[in-house]
This record gives sequence, structure tokens and C-alpha cells, in this order.
Amino acid sequence: MVDNARVAMVAGATGLVGQEILAALLADKTYSAVHCVGRRTLEQKHPKLFCHVVDFAALPHDLPRVDDCFIALGTTIKVAGSQEAFRAIDLKAVEALALAVKASGATKLGVVSAMGANSQSSVFYNRIKGEMEVSLARMGFKSLVIARPSLIDGDRTALNQPGRAGEGLGLMLTRKLGPLLPSNYRAIAAKDVAHALIRSVKAGTPGVVTLLSGEMQGG
Repeated sequence: MVDNARVAMVAGATGLVGQEILAALLADKTYSAVHCVGRRTLEQKHPKLFCHVVDFAALPHDLPRVDDCFIALGTTIKVAGSQEAFRAIDLKAVEALALAVKASGATKLGVVSAMGANSQSSVFYNRIKGEMEVSLARMGFKSLVIARPSLIDGDRTALNQPGRAGEGLGLMLTRKLGPLLPSNYRAIAAKDVAHALIRSVKAGTPGVVTLLSGEMQGG
């Protein structure tokens, strides 16, 4: 531990990027404690890990006081079951947690969005991600870091998660074409996204910082 160590919160720690964020924070002596919030507890044990089972639609008023928050919540319409259910997770749950941690003292927030996020997009997925970014930017965090990865390279089956439509083919193609593609369009390792996001949140640049996929490669 270090003097004046910070306390972090992570949401989405069972996902590809979320699990890498959690692992990195637990190994980082900058943080004395890491709180995880989710719909189920984690099997993982660590001296500075504290798990909280929550309903994102009705968050408790007594969330632990934290300094930095990392949100990696996300699903697909297929898994969620409907556009409204997708919106409840990728927009409403993210908004609710951001407001709750801000009330609990958090000054810095890092969130995983997506390449193509645009609140005016005609593509539903991109529009919801864009609306989420706009909403968080209005909340007044001292520092907000938005990561916009391209196709995330990782094994979802190892996490007991279903593969995403077209993801396998997309990863195969981008792995073969990698050097020929612009850096923002290459598949990116979940660990690279996590490390880049943590590094930027710790830097604490005032205002809103957007990390494009190419900037996070090899992070």
C-alpha cells in the first residue's frame, strides 16, 4: 500500500474488459481497496476486493465512498432480449451508477463505450452508446475518460458468455488483415483497453478525454 492510496469501484467485472480492469486495479498499489458492483457476486477473492450485489435500477443510497470509478457494463440486443432491455443496461444502468458514485465522492470516471458511438446515429447500438457518453459528460466529473474500442479480442466462452453475432468472423478477418488496417479498425485486446483506460483515469486530465482504439493498441 502507499500513502493516500485511492479507492476504486468497478462495474462489469465479469466481462472481457471488466475482468482486466479488475485484475489491474488489484495489482496496482495506488489503490488500497477495490469495490465491485454487479448483479451477482464474484468467486474471486483478494484482500482488497469487496463485492456488492446490486440492482442497477434501484441502487442503494449507501454505496461505499470511492475516488475513481470504472464502468464496463454492456450487452447485446440478442442477449438482452429487446432494444428497451439493452437500453436499460448500456444507458440507464451506466447513468445510475455514475450518479451514485459521484454522490459517493468519485471525481474521476472511466467508461467503456464503442467505436462509432454517436447520439445522432441511425444505428441503434451506436446511438445508445453516444447518448450514454453525452449523459456522462453532463454530470460534471472532474475527469471523464471514454474508451472507444473497436472489435475486442478475447474468449467470451471462457467467461460463460455467448459469442456475439459476426464477432468470430470479424476477429478472424482483422487478425489476418491487421497490418493493412488503420489502427482504429484493428481488433484490440481487452487487456489493452483496460490498461489504457486505467492509465488515463489516473492521469486525471480535467474535462472529457476520448480514447480511440488506435491510441489504446499495445497498452
